[in-house]
Amino acid sequence: MTMIKNLWNDDSGASAAEYALILAIVGVGIAGAALALQGAIKGAISGAADTINNSTGS
Repeated sequence: MTMIKNLWNDDSGASAAEYALILAIVGVGIAGAALALQGAIKGAISGAADTINNSTGS
């Protein structure tokens, strides 16, 4: 019975759960930013590709 009480009062896994929650929130933020900036990123890469193609004479 004391083992169950000890497990019930053990808070060592709480910090791992908090870190996982923070990681999930940051991941959602990065994914949201990538989706919001999708058009700008696509335009910048396309512009860079055009510049490279024009400089090589293709």
